[in-house]
Amino acid sequence: MTIRILIADDEALLRMAFSTVLEAQPDMAPVGEAADGVQAVRLARELRPDVVLMDVRMSGTDGIEATRQVIRISPQSRVLILTTFDLDEYAFAGLSAGASGFLLKNTRPEELLTAIRSVAAGDAVVSPRITRRLLDNLRPHIPDGDSAGRDERLDRLSAREREVLIQVGRGLSNTEIAATLYLAEATVKSHLGRILQKLELRDRTQAVIFAYESRLIHPA
Repeated sequence: MTIRILIADDEALLRMAFSTVLEAQPDMAPVGEAADGVQAVRLARELRPDVVLMDVRMSGTDGIEATRQVIRISPQSRVLILTTFDLDEYAFAGLSAGASGFLLKNTRPEELLTAIRSVAAGDAVVSPRITRRLLDNLRPHIPDGDSAGRDERLDRLSAREREVLIQVGRGLSNTEIAATLYLAEATVKSHLGRILQKLELRDRTQAVIFAYESRLIHPA
């Protein structure tokens, strides 16, 4: 399968650099370039790319709002946010808007390519440093115990699926969850697929956010 990629960045040289790296891959094809959020949304509607590489800070419609609109008009497209700004609010806002990944622009090319393949396959990718900081800083975004309502979607999950979701929320990989719960890795993957379907979530990252926002687990 060829992964069709839309590049959205306000710097022409960066768009050219990304395009050059992608064109060298046998399973990837850059299909369009956008210089701002408005163009990104328009091209996503026209091209229906598999993956959108989305800059955060762009003139007009920024990358966060563009991500929200892209997910709405092209649900099959996955957004991978790339930014030079290692800031928690960007990570939380981007992932909450529906992005499937968040990487810094100084990520090595091979890591970027792996991330694109991962999000195209339906997984989520966030750099480990940002994952730790994201989880550590979720507390201000979560209602306190008195005002938080119970999310009724939790009732859709079996006891085992809840156990898996708790481990996902703690940032464990499928391999680590399998070892923790004494399950086969394939079984964990099947459970996760059913969890996403039952909770109407796009990917693993949204499952992490749901686990915290529903107060199934609490930030340490």
